[in-house]
Amino acid sequence: MTPQASFMIVAPVLPGREGELRRVLAGMNDSPGHANPANPHVPFGALESLHFARFVILDDATTADIGVFGVPVQTYPLALAFLGDFDGNRRAFMRDLVSRAAPGLRLIFRHCEGFTDSTDLARWLDDHEHRPAAFYTNWRGRTMRQVREESALATALASYLRTNQTVTGRPAGEIYAAVRRHVQSEVAAGRLTFTPEQPTPLTWKIANLVNLLVLPVLGLLLLPLLLLYLPFFAYQVRRREKTDPDIVPPIDPAHAARLAEIEDREVTNQFNAMGSVKPGRFRHWLLVLVLWLIDWGARHLYFHGRLARVDTIHAARWVFLDGGRRVLFASNYDGSLESYMDDFINKVAFGLNLAFGNGVGYPRTRWLVLDGAKDEQNFKKVLRRHQLPSDVWYNGHAGLTAQQLERNYGLRRGIESTSLSNAELVDWCRLL
Repeated sequence: MTPQASFMIVAPVLPGREGELRRVLAGMNDSPGHANPANPHVPFGALESLHFARFVILDDATTADIGVFGVPVQTYPLALAFLGDFDGNRRAFMRDLVSRAAPGLRLIFRHCEGFTDSTDLARWLDDHEHRPAAFYTNWRGRTMRQVREESALATALASYLRTNQTVTGRPAGEIYAAVRRHVQSEVAAGRLTFTPEQPTPLTWKIANLVNLLVLPVLGLLLLPLLLLYLPFFAYQVRRREKTDPDIVPPIDPAHAARLAEIEDREVTNQFNAMGSVKPGRFRHWLLVLVLWLIDWGARHLYFHGRLARVDTIHAARWVFLDGGRRVLFASNYDGSLESYMDDFINKVAFGLNLAFGNGVGYPRTRWLVLDGAKDEQNFKKVLRRHQLPSDVWYNGHAGLTAQQLERNYGLRRGIESTSLSNAELVDWCRLL
């Protein structure tokens, strides 16, 4: 099994260079916000293990909101973020990225502070890396090679059944046998390929096991202290929640229009939201703990097609910026933004409240998990206001939803199986 990983490079933009930088980034696109996979600067399509990537100029219009808490408003420089999700080892991926896209990356990052013509690009990228506090991938181990091979299989089967419609009227066992013979002939002819799964790296296995054990062991060791602290914690939470201000100003029409311009151009969309963490150490460390728990759950509970009850997210991450004072959330999801938000509100509103309730402006929560996102209209306004458009977004499996990827995997698994029961044959034929 090849695990998935991510990268995120963040660097301040030089004063006065935003306009030129946006023009360079726009030149990478086929349509507003959507990358040409073969663009001359960063040829995303040539990076065989890359699932998603984006460039986002972090222009946060909500930084003054924190002033309602009576604390000084911080001024942050405009920054450029370059992030992506890929298969395998980070070092190997970044080496491949630099070898294929060094001139284009230099052209882009020369608009950022600290980057010159003589800069060691690989080292500069490492120095500006921001690791996620929490990271989720829809199906751990599903590589881009597997996605392409299984998509080709699904296309080949659809074509075969269109030209051999009499096959579909037969019993499930006969349909399966006929389709399997066709697939075997396509494999023999070299038109279909099924690459065997690679061994899971030992270092990843060890790191994952350690991560799995840390939370329950720490919880067991600290349980007496946690029980003693619980009443004080409850008091601290409610005292703050009762005084959290509502910040729901009207959404800037120009901002909403720019977001809408790049959305719903295919079945999958990109999403970025950025905001400040509510002031105080209590809120900061509470958010650190919550994101640690989310990351642990994504690693060990939710890695086969669903994040809790939501099955439309391909990948997501939460990243602390500016010493933990701000957080960026970025995801790739299927369907419209409205359906995306409704999915979460209806299925896992408590999770939204945990993950975002410590952010400035989020609708007031109760006991960390109640209310909050249930204030549907204000929640949607807050989310839209904190949202940032991707200047460049690449989707390595364009046109394929997470559900279609799972269906394609089921088709392949059935074809490769040595024995299927009658019930399994019927279920497999339903996938056709």
